[in-house]
Amino acid sequence: MKPKSNKNQLGFTLIELMITVAILGIIASVALPSYFEHVKRTARSEAITALLDIANKQEQYFADNRQYATTLDQLGWETKTENGYYELSLSVDNNVGRAFFSATAKAIAGPPKKDTDCTRLILDDRGIQRYTGSATTSAECWGR
Repeated sequence: MKPKSNKNQLGFTLIELMITVAILGIIASVALPSYFEHVKRTARSEAITALLDIANKQEQYFADNRQYATTLDQLGWETKTENGYYELSLSVDNNVGRAFFSATAKAIAGPPKKDTDCTRLILDDRGIQRYTGSATTSAECWGR
């Protein structure tokens, strides 16, 4: 006796299911690294914005007081960025002949904490943008 053929079969075959899982795996393997890189760059832009604002306020402070501010509080800044991903610090030398400052953003939390390319971003009074980390160029960290 032949088994009855059910032409109105419901559901998926195992092959169809495995093809779907394979396609999803390929898409995920391409999309996830790109997504995480985007998240790191976005968080890094928070530090860059803070450093550029600090440098701008330092120049305004210098124009008004003939010396640079020695604390972030004098510039209206907290010691952390808005989302708390970076710790901000300021190094100042108000020598009579040549005053200078250096502002630093160090990764302390969130996606930047896992970012080994750019662990610190540094901006000085001459506008020189530096970094510490495993990135090969400053442009990788500063988004140029």
